[in-house]
Amino acid sequence: MATLVVQDSTASVQDAELLHKSFEGWGTDEKTVITILGHRNSNQIQQIRKAYEGIYNEDLIKRLESEIKGDFEKAVYRWILEPAERDAVLANVAIKSGKNYNVIVEISAVLSPEELLNVRRAYVKRYKHSLEEDLAAHTSGHLRQLLVGLVTAFRYVGDEINPKLAQTEAGILHESVKEKKGSHEEAIRILTTRSKTQLIATFNRYRETHGTSITKKLLDEGSDEFQKALYTTIRSFNDHVKYYEKVVRDAIKKVGTDEDALTRVIVSRAQHDLKVISDVYYKRNSVLLEHVVAKETSGDYKKFLLTLLGKEE
Repeated sequence: MATLVVQDSTASVQDAELLHKSFEGWGTDEKTVITILGHRNSNQIQQIRKAYEGIYNEDLIKRLESEIKGDFEKAVYRWILEPAERDAVLANVAIKSGKNYNVIVEISAVLSPEELLNVRRAYVKRYKHSLEEDLAAHTSGHLRQLLVGLVTAFRYVGDEINPKLAQTEAGILHESVKEKKGSHEEAIRILTTRSKTQLIATFNRYRETHGTSITKKLLDEGSDEFQKALYTTIRSFNDHVKYYEKVVRDAIKKVGTDEDALTRVIVSRAQHDLKVISDVYYKRNSVLLEHVVAKETSGDYKKFLLTLLGKEE
């Protein structure tokens, strides 16, 4: 369930004109930017971008980059990109920084096969080389095998599962992931080829057999990038809502909020299931997500995030 409060509007030309007016004079009318863009869905925003460029012969994104700054600018920028293009940008930033391959896993595990394919197309169009090419160039070993396998998978989408296969592969994952005795290649094969429903059946069978979830105590202080990516892969497939709740929780818990992570979840899930993520956050932490966002952020950045959360300040 989405949190975005969409104001019905077919007047993309009028929205474009109001945005242009907000840029005129001394300073920017950030309230107008938030009011318009924070209440339009992706399709409406793309129409506004098209109308703006047609009227003023300039890219709305580039104009916004020159008008607003900081975390507010980054959030707005990511919000008004087409979803596939936004994910392509997030993936590229993750690869080039070499710090957060969780983003690659999220995109691969949460999106549908068609949506993932659209991200790969957007990546090629924007960067003139493929997502898998860049991943292969910046990673190595088992991490490379896992990430490249995840982004190139085109999985079956449906409810059919093979219970016997789930039992067998739960055993393979136990040996490889938990006991660290089996073949990493086999674990990678399972996670990069099976359907989401089949994987969930395997994880459930693992819990039934071993009395605990496969991710329980999977990570420790000595975990490397591959083990961290493996953990994120399993969590994202098993229950992406709980996974995103943890991303938000960790972002807020840090000494100094992790604005990148907070922005990523709110911007990417506002039109999908951010309400569900917020509800899980409340159950887990006994505090409303919008209250925490209001406390941990400030200025126009705070106002924009709260708008996407469906909570006007």
